[in-house]
Order: sequence, then structure tokens, then C-alpha cells
Amino acid sequence: MAGLNVSIAFFFLVVGVCQALRWLSKRFLSPGAYGCLARELAGSLQLCTSCLELRMLVEIGPWGGGFGLDVVLTLLFLLFAVHGVSFDGASANPTVSLQEFLLLESDLAATAAKLLAQGAGTGTGWAVTKLYWSWELTHFHLIQNLIASECSSSIRTSLHHAAFVEGTCSFLFHLVLLKLQQSHPMYRVPALAATVAFLTYAAGPFTGAFFNPALATATTFHCSGSSFWDYIQVYWLGPLAGMLAALLLYQGNIPRLFQKNLFYSQKSKYKIPKARVAALTEGDEPRQKRKGEKSNPQPR
Repeated sequence: MAGLNVSIAFFFLVVGVCQALRWLSKRFLSPGAYGCLARELAGSLQLCTSCLELRMLVEIGPWGGGFGLDVVLTLLFLLFAVHGVSFDGASANPTVSLQEFLLLESDLAATAAKLLAQGAGTGTGWAVTKLYWSWELTHFHLIQNLIASECSSSIRTSLHHAAFVEGTCSFLFHLVLLKLQQSHPMYRVPALAATVAFLTYAAGPFTGAFFNPALATATTFHCSGSSFWDYIQVYWLGPLAGMLAALLLYQGNIPRLFQKNLFYSQKSKYKIPKARVAALTEGDEPRQKRKGEKSNPQPR
């Protein structure tokens, strides 16, 4: 369990460093630069380093540390709960940023800046984690360094099925995200963390259950066993298709592309009671008569 304790300490250290980075950025940068660049970079760095360490525990822990999947899923739930509290509004996920753009919540320049910051954050997270592993603080890291040069693809099923799995995970994640976007963080954060843990448990054996293109690019694109185009189809096109399907199902349209609602009829928020409608209808007739008497007086 000593190796697991080192990993838990690493998680705390990463969250603390990224939180300090967010605090400094918020103090010295403008709100726009912080929201589009620093916040997304810190969130992506935190997410990537945590997920890489957790992925290592998933692969080596059961036979190298003697703990099961329940420990890893518990860590995953707690980590995403901490991410939800500490991210300060960052998504650290390209599909979420594109969803905000399609919902007219973000313009093109801000979305492009977020995507660049997410790429830089995940790349930095991958480099930091590789450096941390090279210190070989635990036997987990020693084993990881031995097998790192021969890592295999996370796609363990047919290409079409893998793309469908990633798309379905993205669809369910974005549907929950859209449903809970106006909820209090006390309910939204654990619900999203539980959704991620469940999807990882269900889809992990097939694709690794990333449903985050930036995270998948940093984690598995360099591994052998699948071509670059295979990775693009599964880890980019699949999640993007899932996000679009969730947006269409929830909204009925895509505001950035078209306003017409394809699935739901537009109904007025305010309903007039039937009794009031009848009273208004009956009251219109005498009023019209009075107006007619004024406009057409009888001759004397």
C-alpha cells in the first residue's frame, strides 16, 4: 500500500500546485486571459497528470499492488469530485468548449484560445508525469518505465464499435452536464463524478473511456497498435458526434447553426386561465359597442 500512498500524495500535490497557479493567474491576469487561457491550462494540466497516474494504477495495481478495481473507481470518483470543485469553471475538455460555442455561450476567439490552452495543458501534464515516473519512487513507477516503451493501443475492440463506445460515453456525459448546468454545485459535482466513474467502469475495457479528445491524445496516441486515423475516428470524431447528439436531444436545435427547433414545439411560458379568457371575450363585446356609439352617433 506504500505505492498507493505515494500516488495519493502526488494527486494532492498536483491539485495544490494547479490551485496556486489559478490563484496567481487570477490575481495578475485580466479576466478574459484567465478564463480562456490560464484557467483551462491549469485544469488540463491537473486532469492529465491525475488521469495518467490513475491509468498506471489501473494497469499495474491489481497484480502489482494487490488492490482491485473498486479502489481505482473510488479514487476516480474522489478525483473528479475534487476537479469539479477546484476547476473554477474550466472544462479541460475540447467537446465541452465546442458545446459552449454552439450554445452561443462563447465566441470563436475565446473557444480557439481554450482549445490551445487545453492542448498545452495536457502536453505539459504528460511531460510532468513522465518526469515524475522517471524518479521511480515506487515499484509501480519502476514497472511503468519498463513497459512504457512498448505501450499498446487502448482500442481493444473493432474500430466502429470503439467509436460507438466513445460516442455513447460522450453523449451520456454531455446529457448529464446539460441537465445539471443550472444545478447547485453541491448536487452537480458528485453527479458528474459518479457519471464519469460509471462510464469508466462500463467502457474502460473497450477504449479506456476517455471521451475527452485532448486527454486521449496525450495518453494513448503515441502507443502502437492503431493508426493515427484510427485514433482520430475513435477519440475525436466519436466524442464530437456524441456531444452533437446530446445537444440536439436536449435543445432540439443547435443555436450557432440554426434556430428552428427540430424536436420540440415552442410553447408559451404563461398560460391564461380559461375563466379569464371567457371573461375577456365577453367583455370585448360591450366595449366594442360603446366605441361604435361614440364613433357613429344617432342623428337627432
